[in-house]
Amino acid sequence: MDVTIRPFEGPDIPYKVIWINDIENNRYLHYDLPLTESNTKEWYEKLKEKTNRLDCTVVVDGLPVGLIGLLNIDYTNKKAEYYVCIGDVKFKGKGIAVLASDLLIKESFKRYDLNRIYLFTEVDNTGAQKLFEKIGFIKEGLLKEDLIYCGRKIDRYIYGLNVEEYINKHVIGNL
Repeated sequence: MDVTIRPFEGPDIPYKVIWINDIENNRYLHYDLPLTESNTKEWYEKLKEKTNRLDCTVVVDGLPVGLIGLLNIDYTNKKAEYYVCIGDVKFKGKGIAVLASDLLIKESFKRYDLNRIYLFTEVDNTGAQKLFEKIGFIKEGLLKEDLIYCGRKIDRYIYGLNVEEYINKHVIGNL
């Protein structure tokens, strides 16, 4: 199984719409749903102008299977927020998110010289927490009522990863 990541492209829009609209995928996401191809195309056009994010497609044996990236890239403080979504259910639970994350973390170090990558996850999202901890993220704290989404107050954990420590613990492969 060959896992790669590449920049998100226009032909990936229909995949993103399907994946994000899938109830199994969006349970812990905070999108305005449903996503449509037209509003995703608008997002994609605006994305080209942004320098504070990196949006990639996870590809397995040439087939797009998910999304991964960095948000809020802070060049001064050398940090960014991480996200991942394996959208195609056939590819969940196979270690693909771990492999794709490894590629993204190494790319973030090479491209942006990041010191820290962080993420937020709802306290009930235990499956994601297991994934993040397997990758090497450390649970740093609880943010009480951190979000209000659809009228619901949401507690979230914040996780962090020291990129240089991660790089030093992992064999650097081809990026």
